[in-house]
Amino acid sequence: MSIDRIVLAFAGFVVLASVGLSLVHHQNWLWLTAFVGLNLFQAAFTGFCPLALILRKLGAKPGQAFS
Repeated sequence: MSIDRIVLAFAGFVVLASVGLSLVHHQNWLWLTAFVGLNLFQAAFTGFCPLALILRKLGAKPGQAFS
């Protein structure tokens, strides 16, 4: 699996988990959703993604977006 797919899957998981936690625990979990969304937005323009850097160091193969 490429870095691109891992980043998208992880972001989707965190968004779904934080929305679920906001429903059953506290609405402040939605700040995590906002953080993930803002990070994805800035990564679209800058190409900088902290998770992609970590995954590259762990040996994941690069994809098109984070190469």
